[in-house]
Amino acid sequence: MFSNNSISISVSDDEADELGRMRVRVRRKRKKLGHRLKNEFLHRVARKLVRYWALLIFLPALGLLLYEVSRIGRKPSLVAKSELSEPEKPSLVGSETVKNSSLEKKSDGNLNRLDHTTRVVGGVRQRCLDILSPEELEHLEIPMREDSNTPVKKVVYISENDNPFSGGNNSLSQEHTEAPRFNSFTGSQTLDQRAKSFKVNETVTMNCGFYSENGGFKISNEDKGYMDSCKVVVSTCAFGGGDDLYQPIGMSEASLRKVCYVAFWDEITLSTQEAAEHRIDGNGFIGKWRIVVVKDLPFSDQRLNGKIPKMLPHRLFPHAKYSIWVDSKSQFRRDPLGVLEALLWRSNSVLAISEHGARSSVYDEAKAVVKKNKAKPEEVEVQLTQYRHDGLPEDKRFNGKKALSEASVIVREHTPLTNMFMCLWFNEVVRFTSRDQLSFPYVLWRLKVLKKINIFPVCTRKDLVNSMGHIRKAKPLRS
Repeated sequence: MFSNNSISISVSDDEADELGRMRVRVRRKRKKLGHRLKNEFLHRVARKLVRYWALLIFLPALGLLLYEVSRIGRKPSLVAKSELSEPEKPSLVGSETVKNSSLEKKSDGNLNRLDHTTRVVGGVRQRCLDILSPEELEHLEIPMREDSNTPVKKVVYISENDNPFSGGNNSLSQEHTEAPRFNSFTGSQTLDQRAKSFKVNETVTMNCGFYSENGGFKISNEDKGYMDSCKVVVSTCAFGGGDDLYQPIGMSEASLRKVCYVAFWDEITLSTQEAAEHRIDGNGFIGKWRIVVVKDLPFSDQRLNGKIPKMLPHRLFPHAKYSIWVDSKSQFRRDPLGVLEALLWRSNSVLAISEHGARSSVYDEAKAVVKKNKAKPEEVEVQLTQYRHDGLPEDKRFNGKKALSEASVIVREHTPLTNMFMCLWFNEVVRFTSRDQLSFPYVLWRLKVLKKINIFPVCTRKDLVNSMGHIRKAKPLRS
C-alpha cells in the first residue's frame, strides 16, 4: 500500500520552458546593463582625450626638458685628474661670486668634450679638422724645414745696449709720437722708426720686447732651463687670477713625449689657484702643464702682459721650432702634432690663425670694440686715424678669406719671417690698444711678403678647443 503522507507537485514542460526563458531574459538584461556602462565609460574617456590631448603631450615634454636642464647643470670638476679626490672649495658669498658661479655653470658643459665639429660641404658632412689617426701620429716625424727663398733670413732684436734709431717726422700729433705704454721692456719707438721696421731685408733689426734686463717679465733659471729644452710647445697664460687652468686632452703618446705644455702665471694667479687647492707639484707641474710663475710684469694692463707669451714665444722658447698658443678661456683638445700637420705641414704654411666669426673689416671691429667697452674710444680713434693715413682699405682680405682674426688659437713655425711678423704685431698692440684683432690685418697688409698663411674657418677653431669663457675678471696691477 502506498502512503498518503507524500505530496507530489507536477510541473508541466510548458511551465519549465517558461521559467527557463525568464532566467535567460534576466541574465540578458544584466549583460546589457554592464555593456552599456562600459560603452559610456569609453565614450567619456574618448571625449576627455579629444579635449585635453595637447596637455597630455605637453606635460611629458616639459618633464623631459626639466630633466635635461638639471643634467646639463651638473658641474664637472675643473682640476686635473690627480686632484679629483681633493675636497671642493667652499662657496663664497657676494655678487662677484654669484656672477662667477653663473659663468662656470654656463661653460662647464663643454669641459673634456672630444666630439668632432662638422660642417656640410657640397651636401656631404665633413669634419672641420681632418687630423691623422693615432697610429699615423705615432710615426709622424717633426720636419725641420729650411726655406732658402725666404726674404728675411735673420732678425736682430734691439736692446738697451744698442744704438737706437734716429728720430723722424710725424704727421700725427706729437702726443702720440711716443706711445705712453712704451717702457724699459719694449724700448721706445717713434712713428718714423715704426715705418722703418716694416722694411724687408735679409737681416732686419727691430724692437721685440725684452729691451732691458730691468724691464720686467722675470723667469727663474730653473724654468728657463726647461723652456730652453722645448722643440714644440703648447702655451697659455693667466695673469691677474682671471681664469682656471684646463688640462689638455686628446693627445697621442708621441705628443706626450715630444711636446712641452707651458702655462704662464703671475703671483696673483698663483695665490688664487692655491686658495682653490690647485697646487704646483714638486716638479713644477699641475697635471700636464709646466707652470712658469712670472714676476715683475712690465704693464699695469694685464691684457697687455698676456700678449708677451701670446705673440713672443720665439723670445721665450729660443730653441723651439713650432708653437701653438691657446687662450686661457679655452681647453685644448686635439693632438698638437696632428694640428701642426693638418694646419701647417699639409698646406705648406708657416702661420695658421682662425678668422673672425662676425666681422671682416677692421673699422667695423673698432666700432664693436668701443661699443662693448673693450677699449677707450680715444685710443681706438688714434689707431684708426693712423691706419687710414697709412692707406689700410676698408675690407682687407687675404687670399679671398677674412684677414680679421679671432686670434684665440695661433699655430706657427718659428722662422725669421714669422718672428718678424709677431714682433711687428706686438709693437702695434703696445703702441695703440691691446685689442690685437685691430692690428693683425694691418700688419698682414704691410708685410706683404708673408704669404704662407692659413686663415682657417671658425668651425676648425671650435674643433681645436672647448670654449669655456673667462671665469672671473683679472685683477690689474697697480701703476
